[in-house]
Amino acid sequence: MITIYHNPRCSKSRGACELVKERLDQAAEPLTVVEYLKEPPSVEALKALHGMLGGAVRDMIRDNEAPYQQLGLDDPSLTDDQLYAAIAANPILLQRPIVVRNGRAVIARPPENVAALFD
Repeated sequence: MITIYHNPRCSKSRGACELVKERLDQAAEPLTVVEYLKEPPSVEALKALHGMLGGAVRDMIRDNEAPYQQLGLDDPSLTDDQLYAAIAANPILLQRPIVVRNGRAVIARPPENVAALFD
């Protein structure tokens, strides 16, 4: 099962979807596309994504979006739980696209990062 956290207005996200669909033709795996702006992930789902991505929670955050500045998310004293809550309440902050396969995830910026999930 492959899941893509996708924003159809984003060219990188569309590119990652195309790459995954090309791979799916070969792998015959089911695909779920989550338009996360319409269906925001819960705090629990964000924690699970973070566990698959590894790295810092801040790596999941788009720091060039208006809510980032408005909420003061550049404050280094914020906890991971506060950052998860901010993303859940403002899904535009979630890096995109995120592709999940077999318990692993990548931020597909650039879209070619998806290939790591098929190696």
